[in-house]
Amino acid sequence: MACAIVLLLAGCASTGKQMSALERAQYTFSAAIRWGDFEGAWNLVDPVYRDAHPMSELQFERYKQVQVSHYRDLASSPGETEALREIEIGVINRHTMAERTMRYTEQWRYDAEKKAWWITGGLPDFWAGE
Repeated sequence: MACAIVLLLAGCASTGKQMSALERAQYTFSAAIRWGDFEGAWNLVDPVYRDAHPMSELQFERYKQVQVSHYRDLASSPGETEALREIEIGVINRHTMAERTMRYTEQWRYDAEKKAWWITGGLPDFWAGE
């Protein structure tokens, strides 16, 4: 019985650490997006996705055309190895000063080997539908 309790507590502790790591990764990603550090945000994108979809200098330059006015968490559903977070982003076109609001769904994956959370879908596409 005591052994089962110890194993249960150890499992809770590791899950708690994973959730804390998820919150830190999500905070770091949202802060990078909010402050226009898209290269920094790119470092939190799943390495598998980055290898399959490399970003060019021109693509990073395009992100300099926008400013993010707000980045709000609308809903989230965390899990042990995967998590979703629905986001509302305010985007200002630096050339026209026109602002619009868009929604973006973050999909996260836990990498047990690296003990890190990765966003699996790349950076937000501020130009979708334009």
